[in-house]
Amino acid sequence: MLPLLSDFSLALLMVILCSTTFSPLMPLSLIYLREELRLERVLKAAAMEDRTVILTTLNEAWAAPDSIFDLFLESFRIGDHTHMLLNHLVVIALDQKAYTRCLAMHTHCFALLTEGVNFSGEAYFMTPDYLKMMWRRINFLQSVLEMGYHFIFTDADIMWFRNPLPHFYSDADFQTACDHFIGNSYDVQNKANGGFNYAKSNNRTIEFYRFWYSSRETYPGYHDQDVLNIIKYDPFIIEIGLQMRFLNTAYFGGLCEPSKDLNEVCTMHANCCYGLDSKLHDLKIMLEDWRRFLSLPEDLKQLRLSSWRVPQNCSLTSLRHHGLPPKNIEQEESD
Repeated sequence: MLPLLSDFSLALLMVILCSTTFSPLMPLSLIYLREELRLERVLKAAAMEDRTVILTTLNEAWAAPDSIFDLFLESFRIGDHTHMLLNHLVVIALDQKAYTRCLAMHTHCFALLTEGVNFSGEAYFMTPDYLKMMWRRINFLQSVLEMGYHFIFTDADIMWFRNPLPHFYSDADFQTACDHFIGNSYDVQNKANGGFNYAKSNNRTIEFYRFWYSSRETYPGYHDQDVLNIIKYDPFIIEIGLQMRFLNTAYFGGLCEPSKDLNEVCTMHANCCYGLDSKLHDLKIMLEDWRRFLSLPEDLKQLRLSSWRVPQNCSLTSLRHHGLPPKNIEQEESD
């Protein structure tokens, strides 16, 4: 963990490290320090006054023109008071092409390149590349907490229509969206979705993320969300005193369980969906539905007559069409 430095000390150290040519014989500790300083600079530039940042991850497949990233940014621009939140969004690029595209489209970008691993293509659900990408994300988020930053993590296939901050629980350390919400934000029976969560930086969340990441070895072949839905019952959560809450799908919806009222929805996730083309199709319709809602007179909005026309291509029928065996459909729903 990087110790807190003054602005001058941080700037001086950056100059020294960034002007140094690193050879293969350079100690790994110095290389890691340079990367952490680079990340610190990006996070600091994007952080809100309370050191909260919004984070998403991106690879080449999702960063391509007219793909997920474009729709993601568009949702912020056409959302209700969400445009300003782009100032606090840090895009974590998992490959060089995603990083290059991010720099062309957005202010705050960070290249998280993993030697020997190629995350650039579409990572199909539950393939080895998919699992590596998901667990790399959890490991990275732990490091952000260790650096003293709170974060809202969002998958890029989540559309932001309203500022979610007023709907977070002030007493929670970690709160997560759900594929299915059963009505009680404390109930661990809620089916958590790892694609959207808010974590405060403290000893409890750092220990939790460390436990979550290490649990990949306890449950090999599972992705991070499946493991989250297992370890949420673990006594260790109570031992460390972590306050976990589950977010209501009325505000944080998805294609698994859409938000019913467009007057209240904050985010909508293209979960319960298989394949990039299906996601793109339904996300575009979702944005069209939102624009139609915004164009209504205020009195008609309050009548709550508007509804989503999705899911369409993203549905259990489409999952079966892609040939997924029945036992995998429940897992695939959450992707």
